[in-house]
Amino acid sequence: MTQQNHLRGVLLASSACILWGISGVAASTLFINNPHLTAMWLTQVRMISPGLILLVWGMVAGKHPFKIWHHRHAAWTAVSYGLLGLIPVQLCYFEAVRVGNAPIATIIQFLGPFIISIYYFLFKHVTPSRIELIGMIMAFIGTLLIVTHGNLNSLAISPVILFWGGLSAIGVATNTLIPRTILPKYGALTVTGWGLLIAGLFLTLLQPMWCVHLTITWPQLGLLIVIILLGTVAPFLMFARSLSDILPTTASLMDAFEPLAATVFSITFLNVQLTSFDFIGGLLIILAVMALSLNTHKMLHFLRRRRAHSSS
Repeated sequence: MTQQNHLRGVLLASSACILWGISGVAASTLFINNPHLTAMWLTQVRMISPGLILLVWGMVAGKHPFKIWHHRHAAWTAVSYGLLGLIPVQLCYFEAVRVGNAPIATIIQFLGPFIISIYYFLFKHVTPSRIELIGMIMAFIGTLLIVTHGNLNSLAISPVILFWGGLSAIGVATNTLIPRTILPKYGALTVTGWGLLIAGLFLTLLQPMWCVHLTITWPQLGLLIVIILLGTVAPFLMFARSLSDILPTTASLMDAFEPLAATVFSITFLNVQLTSFDFIGGLLIILAVMALSLNTHKMLHFLRRRRAHSSS
């Protein structure tokens, strides 16, 4: 791997995360300017359109996306990925943005990697390392500062924001864990494309998007296109491409750009006011997740060694 390839991978991964952050700000702008817009409707649009685009892209690229339905386990995993992974990570995130703001929603969602660590501890019996424990304490303190602003007798943000943000953080964990067994065989284009399409179609069964009466202006339509293309399709392709140039642990460090981008753009364009407690708490969470990401390769190495030992 050359230095040029490594730099390209870092730029692709960081740019993808910045675009995800901008997507949250675009969604927040839509909710502000169109009070009739619901998180459910926006999530359906963000899932169905990119899902179709990715599947068509996969067919053009010769990935044969329909092959996944020839195997029961793969098909069931794809459905589970859409319903239990993508719906909470997107619908709950947009609900947190709608009732709160993009920076706080993104920072709370950023706690997802620690839920993954807890999962591995409870179900895989992987004991957290010292750096993971320190990271969890930092993340807890950071979240506490954001939620209470230093006053433990009251909440500084609405419990509704904390509820939806917490569910979106759980969604980050399920979104990461569920498809990991089928991604190597079928590819990210196929798995993510079907996951998005399945999730979007399922939500339309609960609340058909065509039954929602909305008046969308041209600027709002432009924001929708930004969310679909620049906030979903483009960053997914860029992040997936970056993994051929850099390690997944390095790519995961770039996730820190998402809450940073959401914060900078919200302050600049939406005049969102954040307190010093929000900044300090957010910084602690970002540093904690970066520390966790640096330690991820050790955990994966341990799991591979244990799997090889058990199969021998």
